[in-house]
Amino acid sequence: MKTKLSRSLVAGIVTLTLAPFGANLVAEAQVNTAPPGVVPALQQWSGGTGRLVLTSTSRVVVPTGASAKLQALAAQVVGEAAELTPLRLTVATGTASAGDIALRVDSAADFGAAKTELRPEAYRLAVGASVEIVGGSDKGAYYGTRSLLQAIVGSPDRVSLPVGTAVDFPDYAMRGFMLDVGRRFFTPEFIQSYLHWMGWLKLNTLQLHLNDNEINPPNGDWSQAQSAFRLASTNPAFAGLAATDGSYSRADWDAFENTAAANAVTIIPEIDSPAHARAFIKFKPELGLNGGNSDHLDLGKPATTEFMKSVFAEFTPWFRGPAVHIGIDEYPTELAGQYKTYVNTLAPYVRSLGKSVNAWGSFTQMSGGGAGYDKNMVINSWNNGWYSPTAAIADGYKVINSNDGLLYVVPFANYYHGQGLDGRSIFTSWAPNIFGGTHNLTAQHPSLLGAMPAVWNDLVRATYTELQVHGLIEKSFAALAQKMWSPTKGGTDYTAFLGKVNAAGQGPGTTYLPDTLAPTRTPGDLAMGRPATASSTESPDLPAASAVDGYDSTRWSSAYSDNQWIQVDLGTPQPFSSVRLNWEAAYGKDYDIQTSNDGTTWTTVAQRRGRTTAGVDTLTFPTATARYVRVQGIARGTTYGYSLYSFEVISADLALGRPVTASSTETANFPASYAVDGNESTRWSSAYSDNQWIQVDLGSSRTFSSVQLNWEVAYGKDYDIRASTDGTTWTTVAQRRGRTTAGVDTLAFPTTTARYVRMQGIARGTTYGYSLYSFQIKP
Repeated sequence: MKTKLSRSLVAGIVTLTLAPFGANLVAEAQVNTAPPGVVPALQQWSGGTGRLVLTSTSRVVVPTGASAKLQALAAQVVGEAAELTPLRLTVATGTASAGDIALRVDSAADFGAAKTELRPEAYRLAVGASVEIVGGSDKGAYYGTRSLLQAIVGSPDRVSLPVGTAVDFPDYAMRGFMLDVGRRFFTPEFIQSYLHWMGWLKLNTLQLHLNDNEINPPNGDWSQAQSAFRLASTNPAFAGLAATDGSYSRADWDAFENTAAANAVTIIPEIDSPAHARAFIKFKPELGLNGGNSDHLDLGKPATTEFMKSVFAEFTPWFRGPAVHIGIDEYPTELAGQYKTYVNTLAPYVRSLGKSVNAWGSFTQMSGGGAGYDKNMVINSWNNGWYSPTAAIADGYKVINSNDGLLYVVPFANYYHGQGLDGRSIFTSWAPNIFGGTHNLTAQHPSLLGAMPAVWNDLVRATYTELQVHGLIEKSFAALAQKMWSPTKGGTDYTAFLGKVNAAGQGPGTTYLPDTLAPTRTPGDLAMGRPATASSTESPDLPAASAVDGYDSTRWSSAYSDNQWIQVDLGTPQPFSSVRLNWEAAYGKDYDIQTSNDGTTWTTVAQRRGRTTAGVDTLTFPTATARYVRVQGIARGTTYGYSLYSFEVISADLALGRPVTASSTETANFPASYAVDGNESTRWSSAYSDNQWIQVDLGSSRTFSSVQLNWEVAYGKDYDIRASTDGTTWTTVAQRRGRTTAGVDTLAFPTTTARYVRMQGIARGTTYGYSLYSFQIKP
């Protein structure tokens, strides 16, 4: 019995009506047990039944007398919904009606297990006949709207969301990110985009490291070193202090603060001294050690401290957030006495300007501990040797996890995480209380505020761009956001988590930032999602499956020895003519590509010898047909193992997965894309007439010499294979006349170069249309 599927809306709630031959049968909607796939994941979800469908008559409603911030948030949501979805909402004041979105703040609302001090960031999101978002403060209401928008964006229709109630709150107060703009200028557009992106992921603190210099000056001459201070004052007393290769004006900074406030982000400015201070010494050489040939301030001179006070006095009025970071790391230990006096002078001075003080932990290395130091500071614990979290807490400080070994990215360097943090490792093995070694804290330790990973642009003379840095950051940013909001609620399936990240996107206001995390595999990759095994793995969070999962942000990594391998099972013997490897920093120097039909006897089809860099390596060879494909390591390029972001086996079929169009389709169940999906059980089927066609866009001009068609029962009798470079002018390269059966037909012809390839039907072999299981184009 055939059934007709229709959709009806009752007060916006979707129900499914199955009407066989006009009978009226209503299927019961199942409970929405799975929460909306927002990032970070919700702390609590109680599912209802059905979905609420919003329309452009839906309103964002705030109570009469709502604060200016809440009214501004309502208008912001209207604009963001228009950017991300088809919805064109409006703002209203008063009482919400069915289909509306109500925003309000109630600090006394039930926010479940939220800690008292974190209730302002908590929210409730209830979806029924309408939506109600209740925040513990304006920030909580803002976070509720992030989940609302992500749920809508992640829905198939981009206008609906599941019925149910969420209660959500952070586990940690500090969910931060630090960017070194001192060593490398980042444009205001980049900063603005990151403030939007951070708010989308419920990250709440951006620290900008505003001054620094290269680590080792050319030939020991600090006058030749690159250095910068990135704030440009109009005060003549500071003329010449701002960097000439890029700096931020007061108007720039005000714009940062406005965007930060709109996205529930606090900016912490960092003015670093007495080390990392070459920009200040360049401005006033008499304040530097060694007669000014240094990046360390001379703290033995009272004028040095007075100058730094003047810097903070000049720029602190720019800063709207409650905290300022004063740096104070990596100063010479032999000058610890002067250093302690400086810290104990500068910290209270900054507080006298109305700001709390943050600092990099350095007291173990400098003085054997924190005895005698100003205690009214928050410590970024960046290195367990310099000042571990356990030592800092024992000395009475609250700490932020910025552990260098776990959370530092130095773009494209061969130390720390030069290729970005590994998102899978963060997701499966890290949390804000993890510092490494014997210094891990208990989860949600009362003296642990949260975490702040950092990007340090040590390689000041390298030529990378800010968007390349973004590509490194994006590999782990969502995983970090999840673990800082709730280390446990994101689940354990990282690939599933990445699916949610891609569905959510980077949010409104981020069009400047390329989305580098989405699956981007070479067309015709046969290995993606297939079973993969390896001789070894460095750790459980770097499995072989990561090399074939479709994401270049995850990776497989082997044990630290030469004779290691990774292989993929294609399921059945498949023809292929190249393998594409994307090496992490731990690349292979010498390796073979081997094939097998039984997984036991192997044949080498390609070799690489003497590779010297990470990145993509494509090995091309005569078409091979095999079930198993292996990368057999012979010699490593580093002291580490072998590490691959991706292992792609490229089909000899150039059409696989490429865009395809057709003159017609019999029904929506038989689209043209089914002829190039690699699945011989799906098919394209045309309308029931002779002059029908299907064509493939290879993306660019490619060279090929045969086409293989696998006909369903509705086969073609007479047809041409045609090629085109522009999709308009066609050349016939092969013909078939008088075919009498279904099945495989291979048409070979002189090598042709074209972008578009078409099967042009002339006469059908049956009374049906033309129907193809597959349309393959081969070199």
